[in-house]
Amino acid sequence: MKKQHIIQHTRKWLQSVIIEHNICPFAKKEFERDSIHYEVAESSNREDQLLLMISICKLLDLDDSIETSLIIYPNGLNQFDDYLNFLALANALLEKQGYEGIYQLASFHPQYQFEGVAKDDASNYTNRSPYPTLHLIREASLEKALKSYPDPEKIPERNIEYTRKLGLKTMQDMLRKCLR
Repeated sequence: MKKQHIIQHTRKWLQSVIIEHNICPFAKKEFERDSIHYEVAESSNREDQLLLMISICKLLDLDDSIETSLIIYPNGLNQFDDYLNFLALANALLEKQGYEGIYQLASFHPQYQFEGVAKDDASNYTNRSPYPTLHLIREASLEKALKSYPDPEKIPERNIEYTRKLGLKTMQDMLRKCLR
């Protein structure tokens, strides 16, 4: 699949699921400002995938107009367990490269499943995306946003309740529509 289609699907998911349903109350501003960088990893090689993440960190270091980045991994991380192992490597590499406290990772996957939550629980869709994706977030910006948002610790609880109220079928349909 072409990079442009992968990015288009991801943007559609961000707009029609994450923003429209206020899963992340901070995403709309950056989406409208067009300050989100989208990168598609073509390689399925873990080392290449990790090096791409570090190259995006360096891009963020150099370009303040980019607030955040979504790195999309359509190849080689389709199994959720493989993705979780990759996520652990990615976090370790961020620390090793001196990026701990500067950037943090949020994770999204088509099969995302929270620990202790049933696979078919609608709440998993708060982190289900069209493709395996790492979200590189500037920690300073996140801290600033959290300070200006009332009760940010309640966001996950709200999302769980909200997605469960919408129901599994609705959440599945919303994600499926992003791939059209």
